[in-house]
Amino acid sequence: MIRVLVCGAYGKMGREVLKAVHKDEHLSVVGAVDVKSEFSDVGDLIGTSKIGVVVGSDLETVIQETRPQVLVDFTRPESVMNNLQIAIRNGVCPVVGTTGLSEADVAAVKQLCKERHVNAIIAPNFSLGAILMMRLAKEAASVFPHVEIIELHHDQKLDAPSGTALRTAELIMETRGQMRQGHPQEVEKLAGARGGETGGIRIHSVRLPGYVAHQEVIFGGLGQTLTIRHDSVSRESFMPGVVLACKKVLTVDGLVFGLENILE
Repeated sequence: MIRVLVCGAYGKMGREVLKAVHKDEHLSVVGAVDVKSEFSDVGDLIGTSKIGVVVGSDLETVIQETRPQVLVDFTRPESVMNNLQIAIRNGVCPVVGTTGLSEADVAAVKQLCKERHVNAIIAPNFSLGAILMMRLAKEAASVFPHVEIIELHHDQKLDAPSGTALRTAELIMETRGQMRQGHPQEVEKLAGARGGETGGIRIHSVRLPGYVAHQEVIFGGLGQTLTIRHDSVSRESFMPGVVLACKKVLTVDGLVFGLENILE
């Protein structure tokens, strides 16, 4: 059994992770942490009988008390780096779904993993369908280099664009490189109307109640368009990827960025 600690246990994603880990025959919930902890039993959060694991409020204390092998973090951009540093210093392998990490943050985690000989997986998206969407988009870019991305999320998401959209753009640029799209004298009558831009790819972010996580990658060619779309209609969609990462993180080499890199 792989010993797992879940950080952000009271959040919607945290509760789903707790359920998924508790149900898996190869994983065991040994600890849970949340800054809003009321010291509930994990069973109370996931709708089962009490399992004897109480949600703590201090990560380092809970790590020392429970000795997990893996930490799953679905918290907030402003707290995730501190959580990762604590985990890695204590020899715990992080699996991170919290978005908003900068390139500098990822580089710092990679260096700390190397220094401490600890593995980690950071994934902008844990949905297997979303990974396939990104793979298909990367392949399509060799034929249709003109592309824009629309990502749609619930209105409580803090970062824009999403980590998935940025990762999709990175993969597309690996195929087609950076390039100028659209009319060279294009004028925005309203600032931001054309969305954000990276490597010539426009990314548009929608934030509305009712959405969970959705993305369209729209390619334009001569007399035709191609749209690749993925929809997560429930947070359960991310759990097979999270469970897989919990099992794989102990055997990867250092930091792995992107779930696609453990699906080979």
